[in-house]
Amino acid sequence: MADPSSYRPKPGQIPDSPGVYRFRDEHRRVIYVGKAKSLRQRLANYFQDLSGLHPRTRTMVTTAASVEWTVVSTEVEALQLEYSWIKEYDPRFNVKYRDDKSYPYLAVTMNEEFPRVQVMRGHKKKGVRYFGPYAHAWAIRDTVDLLLRVFPVRTCSAGVFKNAARTGRPCLLGYIGKCSAPCVGRVSAEEHRELAEEFCDFMAGRTGTYLRRLEKQMADAAEEMEYERAARLRDDIEALKKAMEKNAVVLADATDADLIAVAEDELEAAVQIFHVRGGRVRGQRGWVTDKVEDVTTGALVEHALQQLYGEERGDSVPKEALVPALPEPVEPVQEWLTERRGSNVSLRIPQRGDKKALMETVERNAQQALVLHKTRRASDLTTRSRALEEIAEALDLDSAPLRIECYDISHLQGDDVVASMVVFEDGLQRKSEYRRFQIKGFEGQDDVRSMHEVITRRFRRYIAEKERTGEWTDGENALADTTATPLADAPLTDAAEAPLTSSLKDDDGRPKRFAYPPQLVVVDGGQPQVAAAKRALDELGIDDIAVCGLAKRLEEVWVPDDDDPVVLPRSSEGLYLLQRVRDEAHRFAITYQRTKRAKRFRAGPLDEVPGLGETRKQALIKHFGSVKRLRAATIEQICEVPGIGRKTAETIAVALARAASPAPAVNTATGEIIDDEEPDTTAGSPGDPVTTGAPEERRGQET
Repeated sequence: MADPSSYRPKPGQIPDSPGVYRFRDEHRRVIYVGKAKSLRQRLANYFQDLSGLHPRTRTMVTTAASVEWTVVSTEVEALQLEYSWIKEYDPRFNVKYRDDKSYPYLAVTMNEEFPRVQVMRGHKKKGVRYFGPYAHAWAIRDTVDLLLRVFPVRTCSAGVFKNAARTGRPCLLGYIGKCSAPCVGRVSAEEHRELAEEFCDFMAGRTGTYLRRLEKQMADAAEEMEYERAARLRDDIEALKKAMEKNAVVLADATDADLIAVAEDELEAAVQIFHVRGGRVRGQRGWVTDKVEDVTTGALVEHALQQLYGEERGDSVPKEALVPALPEPVEPVQEWLTERRGSNVSLRIPQRGDKKALMETVERNAQQALVLHKTRRASDLTTRSRALEEIAEALDLDSAPLRIECYDISHLQGDDVVASMVVFEDGLQRKSEYRRFQIKGFEGQDDVRSMHEVITRRFRRYIAEKERTGEWTDGENALADTTATPLADAPLTDAAEAPLTSSLKDDDGRPKRFAYPPQLVVVDGGQPQVAAAKRALDELGIDDIAVCGLAKRLEEVWVPDDDDPVVLPRSSEGLYLLQRVRDEAHRFAITYQRTKRAKRFRAGPLDEVPGLGETRKQALIKHFGSVKRLRAATIEQICEVPGIGRKTAETIAVALARAASPAPAVNTATGEIIDDEEPDTTAGSPGDPVTTGAPEERRGQET
């Protein structure tokens, strides 16, 4: 715990102007971002007597080890910079809205020749009209199904559309009248675009025109005794009215507004938003946040506005935002919203009438969301806390291990030996912190040596980062690890990382590779693996990180320098958490190992040619038909392939000559000799022996 006075700036150093400030912890991570009209006055509030601070603010300033600031010209610039930094650094003490949903929109792709109606999520695209967001995708599909009777706009994918155009037969919707079938020329591109524009107009709230037009057409058809046509028009009118009933009018005068309500207690807050377009509720969404800072309702509203409109432009920002409390000050926020919309945006508290009544409905939804969230979270939060406490008690730790790292080794009979590192923080997975390793210090199968190598490399990187920031004083000459890959969910490759000087960036607050130590290291294995991990830490001079191992056979917990394991009860939440951590490390390691093995099996002689990419490999195979014919070609013939120069052709010829042609490929099931004249789409050698069965069945059991 740091003393705020140890890093408090001198009063004369802090400018009396608008700006954004950042608190960093001892590892240089940004833990809080804030903005201020006057940096001097705002920062002075953090360095008063600790007893006078809010408990959460007190925790923040004692966790921090430094503070820095950036001066800007206006409060609007401060608001924009604060939003950018919160999004970039993800500070742990800022308000974070836990919204794990990607809300669906009804989208009309007006940027295509034949516009398509579909459900879309994620980032918005230029030239696409969006309506929503909706709480559920099925709500969009129900509405679209009703409207297609009147506005038969295309809903099929590009592949279905092209196939129908090629065969001259429309899809089922074209046959039943719910698509105008532009794919087969029933309507022109201009007529179909007009239908799409009418669909958009109806969704935007201009419904009266179409209802009156259909009612007149129905009356004319009945007068001319075209009763079947009149009946169809009647059904169309009913479909439109039913679609309109799904979004009842709540505000008069076709109002466009977003209503934001907040329900809160001392620890958490729930935010609910109703999107009203054309006087109708078009969508609803909500978030829940931990109040990790001392924040007012107005500040929560400000954060919600940043979350809602930080990536939006134009009509996506409504003309009016109705809120339960105004941010302080309100002018910069209102100016920021106006800038993003391109026209004036009103930000106010509803006082009476329909808007006040609708706001009360939104507030009730927020209250219910907060109650539901607390009900769902209570047991989970309690369980995780109990699990961490049980682990700390069983391993005789000073405090609960808030960050746990687990390591596992995976190989197949000594081939493709890899390792994984998974991270759990507060009992939850932190996938962005996962790492993976290739074992390169030796050949063959030795889990103990592999574990020693992985632990050494991981914590050498930690020491290197500490040395770089001046925090490590033991004088260890740590080396950079150059084989770990940074992301758990990134494509798995064999490429090594850049050197330490390029991968460890400046002090910008972003998470860095291997920069933060765990409180507990867990290894998948028993006493030998634990001893290897402990020895690696001892060799590096690290003595403040606990180590344990979880053996699969009896689920025993092993600790260093102890001949007997720690046996946790089978019903123990601590044991269950350790099992989850161990199993996740095993999953991550074996996935990487299988991918490496699959890549090695797919490799062919062309993969050995330096600088020859996938495009030119495919061009060579397409030109010659097979690797066998390519091997028999002269250098001049290889040069005929587009993109292949003489030097590259010579390199290819040498590489193919080195790869001696193996025995003929044989299908072991039939005894048939496989002809390798067939085109090779994988750029591998068709002459490679054919084997059957899964790799595990052919070569042994994975670990």
